[in-house]
Amino acid sequence: MSDIVLDNVTVEYPGGRTAVSELSVRLTERRIAVIGSNGSGKSTFARTLNGLITPTIGAVRVHGLDPVRQAKELRRRVGFVFSNPDTQIIMPTVAEDAAFSLRRRGLSRAEIADRVAAALDRVGLTGYADSPAHSLSGGEKQLLALCAVLIGEPSLVVADEPTAYLDGVNSRRIAGFLLDQMPQQLVLVTHDLRLAARCDVAVRFDGGRLVDQGEPGPVIARYERDQDLA
Repeated sequence: MSDIVLDNVTVEYPGGRTAVSELSVRLTERRIAVIGSNGSGKSTFARTLNGLITPTIGAVRVHGLDPVRQAKELRRRVGFVFSNPDTQIIMPTVAEDAAFSLRRRGLSRAEIADRVAAALDRVGLTGYADSPAHSLSGGEKQLLALCAVLIGEPSLVVADEPTAYLDGVNSRRIAGFLLDQMPQQLVLVTHDLRLAARCDVAVRFDGGRLVDQGEPGPVIARYERDQDLA
């Protein structure tokens, strides 16, 4: 089951600010683009999918799981990639950081080593296994952050502006991996409309509400038109 279902979800922050209002949506596509201006509700929506944010009202189901009641299992199923990889890199070396999420999974050292080696090879970081993690370039750090997520074998990856801190070359590198090489379902929050256009469906937020949904081309065109009129 790869359904993402939100039913009448509202998220209110302290002080009375409503970040997402009365959101109902079902998404089954493999590559899902989430677009909209700053403060539109994109990131709040994304963070409800792995339980980082709990709805004030309404229900969320991600691959059949309730992020509130089944939080531990959901964290195994949903990987989250932030825009700034420095917030995710916590261990001294590249290999240690990649292995971090495998702790407490009952794996032997040999099994962990094999999975780390395979994961680093997959993202092109094999030669950096023993390097200090924070010595990597921006693009390499984001690949490491992605590696640390994928090594846990999630069924869904949520990437919140994963290319925001990267130059053009590394943006294309990360986007290519996410969109073309990764088999998992992907929710891609992005301001880069070229990346959104490569997804299977686009959803657009504005003022905390879902205002458009469908094939990326038409959704993006309407968004750009509305921005020109603003």
